[in-house]
Parts: sequence; C-alpha cells; structure tokens
Amino acid sequence: MSVINNSQSSDRFEGCGKDGPIRCIFLCEFHHVAGPKITCQVPANYISKEVFDAVSVYIIPKAQLQRSILTVTLLGFKILGFPVQIDSRKYARNAFYFNLCFVCDSWARTVHYEPVVKKLADYLIAMELENGFLSNQEKPGKLIVMLRQVMDDINSQNMCTLTEGTTITHLKVVKVADDPPPVLDHLVPIFSPNKDDFVIDQWDLTTHQVYPYIDGFNHVAKIAAEADVENNLVKACVQNLLYYGVVALIPIFQYSNVYTATPKLKNLASNEELQRQCIAYVSKSARTPATLRDIFRMYSSMTYGTTVKDLCIRFNPNSLHINERKLVQFGVLEGFIRRVYKYPIVCGDSSSSESEDNLSTLSQLQGNFIGVSSTDEICCTNGISSQQLEDILERDPNIYVIWK
Repeated sequence: MSVINNSQSSDRFEGCGKDGPIRCIFLCEFHHVAGPKITCQVPANYISKEVFDAVSVYIIPKAQLQRSILTVTLLGFKILGFPVQIDSRKYARNAFYFNLCFVCDSWARTVHYEPVVKKLADYLIAMELENGFLSNQEKPGKLIVMLRQVMDDINSQNMCTLTEGTTITHLKVVKVADDPPPVLDHLVPIFSPNKDDFVIDQWDLTTHQVYPYIDGFNHVAKIAAEADVENNLVKACVQNLLYYGVVALIPIFQYSNVYTATPKLKNLASNEELQRQCIAYVSKSARTPATLRDIFRMYSSMTYGTTVKDLCIRFNPNSLHINERKLVQFGVLEGFIRRVYKYPIVCGDSSSSESEDNLSTLSQLQGNFIGVSSTDEICCTNGISSQQLEDILERDPNIYVIWK
C-alpha cells in the first residue's frame, strides 16, 4: 500500500480547505459470492484489501444510500463515491451493484469532484446497459485504460473526454469558490495578477461603468461617486469580481498608515520567482529596477508606531527607485505586511474639551467611537477626511486609540 505522510506539512489538515490531486480511482462491486471487492484500480494496489475491507460497508451501502454522493475519510485517505444499483434479471440476485470512487489525501477538499464522480458513474451505467461493459470480466483492460485517462487528464487539465463506441461524455472540474468577504465602503479593490484574462465585454453594464475606476487606490465609496453608480450596486459588482478572483481587497493607502511585517516575509528571501515579480512590480522604472536588498529593508522596517511617511523620510524610496505605493500594495497582496488599524474609543465626557463649532461633528462621530470601527471606516461613513478625524482624536483627552 502506498502511504502519503501528510504530517510533514503543517498547513495540510482535514478541513484546511486546500485542493489536492486525485491519488487513485477504483471501481468496486458487490459480487454475489465474494461480496464487496475492488474490480480494478489505478494505480494498482494503491488501496489495500485491508483498507477496502474497513470501508466497504460504506462504499457498497444499503439501498437507501444508493445514487448519493458518499465521502469516507479513513486511514489517511478520503474516498469519494457514487454507489449505483442496476436492477435486471440477467444479474445474479437480480441486481448489479458498483461504485466508482476517487481517492484523495485525507486533508484535501473534494467538493468540486462530486459532479465529476456522478457524471462518470452515469457514463458507466450507460455503457453497462448498452453492452455489459462493467459486468463483462473479459475486458478489464479497457476499464483500466479509461480510469488512468480520467485521473491523468483531470489532474493535469481539470477536464477529460471519454469515448466508448457511440457513448461520449465530457468531464470537467468546476472549482467551487468560497463566498467572498463583505465589501465595505472603505476597502480598495485591486486587480489580481491575472487581469489579462479579464475580458470586459463579457461582463454586465455595472462592471463596464465601474471598471475604469478600479486602480488599486480608489476605495469603494469613491468609485461609486466617480462612476456615478449607486453604492450598493458597486459593492455587488466588486463582490462578484472577488468571487471570480478578478480583484482583491486591500486597505486605503495613506502616508499616515502603519503596517507591520508578517512571517510570510521570509518567502521573499527564498523564492526567486517571487523576488522577480516583486522587483518588477515595485520598481519606478524597468530601466533602473530597485534592488531586493532595499525592498526587503523597507518591508522589514514596517512595525507598530512607524508610518509610511516615517519610512519615506528614513529611506527616501525615490532614490532607491522604489514606488512606495506599489511596495505597500504588493506587500499586502502577498501577505508580507498587514495594515495596523486605529480604533477610537471614548471614555467619559468627550464634549467638554470641544469648541461649539466642533460639537456638531463630534456628536455625529461619537457613536463610532466604541472600539469597533476603524478610522478608515469612520471617515468613509461620515464623509470626513482622515486629517479632520485625527485633529478631533488628538484634541480630546477622553478619546483613546486602540491599534490592532
């Protein structure tokens, strides 16, 4: 039996949500004398008799579970099947029971394989009804070739076309994406690196109107205002683009922002392809590219209490051929750095220290000063600049700021 040791990878565990390849495909049936058995599998002997015996009661289940997607996780394997019963007097016991199963690593996400398993089972039913393709034990070689083609094509291309006589079927893996996060007014949509695959003509009218204003710096509320599109429509549009992986969401860029480096920054030191992408993205000019050393120094200097403005004064990124705005964008997208947000919270009577002119503004904002809304969100919601909000926070000794 081939055993895959998954413990060596700390980010691979059951429920981690990561996709994995098909490790094996096997066909099993209920023999009227021998009971449940594997008829053939690719690669051979991947699932041992001991493992199969332990799960056979679930692989060839009772009638109530026939024609249902079943997933069994056991002994480091995740087995996905679609058990079938074909009733006919030509079979022993008047029925033929079989199950075509995909085997993946126990940690792998398999929901996107479910339609493929069902469609492949339906294809085998059609061939069995046409010429006894499965029950005829004189032709196991054809089935082995077919299963190998399915596994190789699905793993390499996410699709496969099978032809047997006059029966043809097309199999395709359609990835089921997670629901995208909520789109908030103060977040900034930015096109992902595969923007070239985005064909604007294939999208709806709202996307056509919003598209020119997505530049990685305009936040959602600003895009809605400049595109003259209702705010909720822009949010729905951006959420749709998020779902299909066309855009990502990042924080508003301001020179007063604070970022801190994350453990993922070490990837930049070891991954040469990532280094090339980073240098190309953050350099002010392709003729005089920035050096990895200078880029890494700026990333590693990002920490609590240090603003982007502080970093620019210290390093002078212009002289290093670095575009600091692009530097921050790339760092956030790759997870090298994360934004440290400010959350105002009021304690006591904050109005006593304010002039009459500021009381009106303060009364509007005070409901936001509960440590839940960031300064970015407060500014966008109330239509004030970050400098106006900073002035209010600095003048009032009863308002504290939580950094997180």
